[in-house]
Amino acid sequence: MPLIKSISGIRGTIGGKPGDTLSPLDVVKFTAAYGTWLLQQHPASKKVVIGRDGRISGELIQRLVISTLNALGIDVIDLDLSTTPTVEMAVTFEKAAGGIILTASHNPKEWNALKLLNSAGEFISAADGAKILELAANDEYNFVQVDRLGGYTRNTTALDQHIEAVVNYPLVDVAAIKKAKFKIVIDAINSTGAIAVPALLKALGVKDVVVLNGEVNGKFAHNPEPLPQHLSELCNEVNKQGADLGIAVDPDVDRLCFVCEDGSLFGEEYTLVAVADYVLQHRKGNTVSNMSSTRALKDVTTKHGGEYTPSAVGEVNVVNKMKATHAVIGGEGNGGIIVPDLHYGRDALIGIALFLTSLAQSKKSVKQLRGSYPDYFISKNKIELEGGFDVKKIFDQISTKYKNNPINTEDGLKIEFDSDWVHLRTSNTEPIIRIYAESSFETTAENIARRLMQDIRESM
Repeated sequence: MPLIKSISGIRGTIGGKPGDTLSPLDVVKFTAAYGTWLLQQHPASKKVVIGRDGRISGELIQRLVISTLNALGIDVIDLDLSTTPTVEMAVTFEKAAGGIILTASHNPKEWNALKLLNSAGEFISAADGAKILELAANDEYNFVQVDRLGGYTRNTTALDQHIEAVVNYPLVDVAAIKKAKFKIVIDAINSTGAIAVPALLKALGVKDVVVLNGEVNGKFAHNPEPLPQHLSELCNEVNKQGADLGIAVDPDVDRLCFVCEDGSLFGEEYTLVAVADYVLQHRKGNTVSNMSSTRALKDVTTKHGGEYTPSAVGEVNVVNKMKATHAVIGGEGNGGIIVPDLHYGRDALIGIALFLTSLAQSKKSVKQLRGSYPDYFISKNKIELEGGFDVKKIFDQISTKYKNNPINTEDGLKIEFDSDWVHLRTSNTEPIIRIYAESSFETTAENIARRLMQDIRESM
C-alpha cells in the first residue's frame, strides 16, 4: 500500500513496512522534519496547533505527533477532534508557528495523513514541502534535552471561535435563515462533521436537524468521498423526512455538497457556483477555481462583471491564484469553498452559512436555485497506476495525438474540444490518473472521457 508525499501532505495507509505506508516511524520522521523546518522559520515561536478528524487511526497518529513535536522543544496546542478549516483558523487565533491536521480527507478508513500548515494557517508551498522532505530524507533534526521539552495544552474552544466567525461574517444573514425554518438532513460520515455541522446550524437558528452516520468512530458508513454514488442514503432520507435540503461533508469538513428537497443531487460542482453567485451579487470581483472544475463558475462570474481565472489543482495553487487575482471567492469543483476574508482555506461551514443565506433571502427551493444555473456535465473517472509507468511519456503521446486542439500543460494535460474539455492529471492523494471531461451533454462528456481513457491504456 502506498505512501504519498505531495503538496497535499504526507498521506498513506496504516499498517505495513516503514517507507511503504504511513507507519509510526514515518509519522515521527516527517513530523520531526516539519518541526525542524518550523523552528528554522520561526525560532522565536515554538507553538504548533494540531487537530484530527474521526478516523480509527487518529488517536494513534495524534500521540506520535504530539510526542515528536514536544521532543523538538515545541509546544503543542491540541484541538483533538476538529475540522481542517478549524485547525487552519486556530493557527492564527493562537498566533502559532504552524499547524498539522491529521486527516486523509476523502480517502477510505485505511488512510491517514499529515496536512502541514504555515504560520498563516495555510497549506505550505511546494518549495517549503520540498525542504521538509529533504530534511526527512537526511534525518536532519535534533531533539532537545529533557529540561527543554515542549509543553501540551488542550484547546476546547476553537470550533466555537470558528463558528462565531462564520455567524458574524457580513454576508451571512442569521435572521433570514432562522425565519426560513429549514429542515435539514446531514450525512456526517462518522467523523467530525457530526460535531461541527449541527453546532453551526444551531448557531444559525436551524432547529429541525436530522443527522445520519453521526457516531464519530471512523467506521465510515460508506465511501467518504461525497460523490453521487455514495449519497443514496442521504437522498432517500431527505425525501422520507420531507426536508428542505440535505448536506454532506467529507471526514475533515472542507468539502461540501447539497441534496435538493426532492432527493435529487444539487451537484458538488455547483456548490461553489451557487455560493459564488450569492457572494458576487454583493461583492463585485474575480473568481478562481482549479481547471478540473465546471465552467459554470466562469459563466456566473462573467454575468456579474468579474474575471474568472483557472488554477492548477490543489488548494495551495487555488489560494495562490486567488491572491494574485484579488479574487473575492474561489475554491474547487469538489465542493471546496474558499472565502478569503474569512481565511484562505476550503471551509464547509462558511459554505453552508452562505448557501442557506442565499436560499433564505431568495425564498427559492434548492431545486429552483439549481435550475437557475446552466447544465454542464462532468464525467469523473480514474485509472489506477502500478509501478513502472512513465506518466510524462503517456501525456506526451496523447498531446501529439491531439496537437491540433488547444492544450494546457500547467497541471497535467487539459485538451479543449470546441466548448468541451478533458483534463488528465495524476492525483496528489492517490496513485491514479484522474480523467475529467465536461460537456453540455452527459453522453458527450462520458464519450470524451472513455476515448481518453482508451488513449491512456494504449500509451501504457
